[in-house]
Amino acid sequence: MWKFLSIAAFSLLPLSAQAQEITSARYAGPTRAYDHGILGDKIEYTKLILRAGGRRIVIEAGAGFVFEDLAPRLADLNGDGRPEVIVVRTDMQRGASLAIYGVDGLITQTPPIGQRYRWLAPIGVGDFDGNGRVEIAYIETPHLGRVLKIYHFFSQELVLAASAQGFSNHRIGEDFISGGVRNCGQGDEIITADASWQRIMSTTVQGGTVRSRVVGTVAEAGGFARVLACR
Repeated sequence: MWKFLSIAAFSLLPLSAQAQEITSARYAGPTRAYDHGILGDKIEYTKLILRAGGRRIVIEAGAGFVFEDLAPRLADLNGDGRPEVIVVRTDMQRGASLAIYGVDGLITQTPPIGQRYRWLAPIGVGDFDGNGRVEIAYIETPHLGRVLKIYHFFSQELVLAASAQGFSNHRIGEDFISGGVRNCGQGDEIITADASWQRIMSTTVQGGTVRSRVVGTVAEAGGFARVLACR
């Protein structure tokens, strides 16, 4: 579950800040130049289209890059009341990165995984360690390494906060990502499958250490829906 800004929060911003407020994001420029096909087809995207203050902003993925993703995600990562844009940007030779964009283009990204046809699946944004600041979570290579990674967005950079193996949130060919983020009254939790897709896991970070527990025994759509609804 991605955290969006409320209309009330927007109205409190100065007019100059409102003019830079990103209100929507989508992909465009479909291409078959990168035939990984991990999300069910072999079409990826070369452009990120933003709307901000009535402006339409077109950002190119760059030569040798594609957006290998379902949709851009808006979330306020630095607490300034305005969202950044979170995407999967893939180097066609070195694999995927989690990238952060603003109205002026690419802000920062994680290192590429290291080789062609290696991908990551975003989970969501939340305060997973209870320190009052949000983090970004994703699974690196959800079909191979199955590594959960959690990053802080700090001083315009992504800084690794914690990681652990044994998690997945996507199966090859599915055109969706399973799990997400929930809050059942005790703080934000990362919801994924375990590595074998037998159980649904809730994960948080305590003192820099990843802590997980089983919260569901059916890692399918209905099971994820119940867990995310705190049932």
